[in-house]
Amino acid sequence: MKVEARIFDMVTAFAFFIAIVYGVATYLWSGHGVEPAGLVALLLTGGLSLIAGSYMRFVARRITSRPEDREDAEISDGAGELGFFSPGSYWPIAVAGAAAFTGIALAFFHIWMIITGAVLVLIAVGGLVFEYHTGPNHE
Repeated sequence: MKVEARIFDMVTAFAFFIAIVYGVATYLWSGHGVEPAGLVALLLTGGLSLIAGSYMRFVARRITSRPEDREDAEISDGAGELGFFSPGSYWPIAVAGAAAFTGIALAFFHIWMIITGAVLVLIAVGGLVFEYHTGPNHE
């Protein structure tokens, strides 16, 4: 995860640097002061990438190093099982549909649609998360 953390660090540095350049440029050349929308967007981009990079760095310290994190790794070091992936689940489609419905509801700002969409998102995410949950073993 160190590689991912470095990528997010580069995005963070770039976004903050460009935010400074953008703020100075709009202040000097616009005649109306600093343009706030673009500056805030760049600062939030830098902040969000800083959060993601910090999380990746935090996790990288607590797990064993992966082949991607070692300079001397071979391709065969990454072989093996990567995890369990559902062979045919319809829950991701339900999550996408519920998220799209909620997005449309937010765009038109119909409160009843927003509440319905939020409930649909929670149901779909719950179905996705607990798809293979079998409950506690009672023997």
